[in-house]
Amino acid sequence: MTENILVWVEQRNGQIRKAAGEVLFEARRLCTGSGGKLVAFLAGGNVAQLAATLARYRTDKILVADDPSLESYSTERYTEALVCAVKKENPRYVMAAHTAMSQDLIPRAAARTDSACVTDITELREENDVLRAVHPMYSGKVLGVFELTSPLSFLTLRPNVFPPDLPDEIHESEMEQLAFNPAPVRAQVVATVASTGVKVELSEAPIIVSGGRGIKGPEHWPMLQELCDVLGAALGASRAVVDAGWIDHQHQVGQSGKTVSPKLYIAVGISGAVQHLAGMSSSKVIVAINNNPDALIFQSATYGIVGDCLEIVPKLTSACRTLLSES
Repeated sequence: MTENILVWVEQRNGQIRKAAGEVLFEARRLCTGSGGKLVAFLAGGNVAQLAATLARYRTDKILVADDPSLESYSTERYTEALVCAVKKENPRYVMAAHTAMSQDLIPRAAARTDSACVTDITELREENDVLRAVHPMYSGKVLGVFELTSPLSFLTLRPNVFPPDLPDEIHESEMEQLAFNPAPVRAQVVATVASTGVKVELSEAPIIVSGGRGIKGPEHWPMLQELCDVLGAALGASRAVVDAGWIDHQHQVGQSGKTVSPKLYIAVGISGAVQHLAGMSSSKVIVAINNNPDALIFQSATYGIVGDCLEIVPKLTSACRTLLSES
């Protein structure tokens, strides 16, 4: 069965999000198997120049909604644009990366089109001509498997779970401007204040170093940040230290924070509460550093180090710096 796929490509500050590239490659794989067409949908202000970059992802068509009214993200306007694109292309699936923006946009668009919606997918299975989406539930204790049999399904894929291939250097894609006439909206973005505290985007980072109560105080964050700088990692945190005011909520990993799937997750002084594990258990390799040998985090860790993190982390940072300088 030929099944066309429309991928909503999230961009920020004129740059295509890494997670969007992962979704494009997974959509390309599905289209190749079904003989369907892959359409990349790009919305924003002054984003037409990104079409050349999207062509490298082996898209069959690039649909662009380039309008000044889309310069800043607006739930109402972006939903209107996405629904317009869906009605024009009539895809079988609409896919996007599972990000803060898509968590707002995709369910709303699905409701507007009276369609199925499965979010935070960690696996797509093709079995007997039926596509099934796997979604972790109950803090990752069980996996829900959903058969996608409705005429239109909206899907969001967890970042860092679907490995991308390298983009093709040369590929020709059809490009078309979406006829989009934005209607008045009830809420208007008047200003955007960007945080200067995050060096690497947490949800897309390949390496994350997270701290918990075991670091004994906010004065020890520079110790973890130094390790982050050496590894090119993002800085994460448990809910306990966020609630204590040691660090901003944007760093929180867990059920009430961000769900991450890095290649390497280093948990420093984190006990391993189920709420935290729900946000990072899909990490490829987990290294736990804790002075309590009975800490729950060790049950999920690939490697565990029992000891004082204030002594271990500086030594680990020094060793990593030496190894990386020699490679």
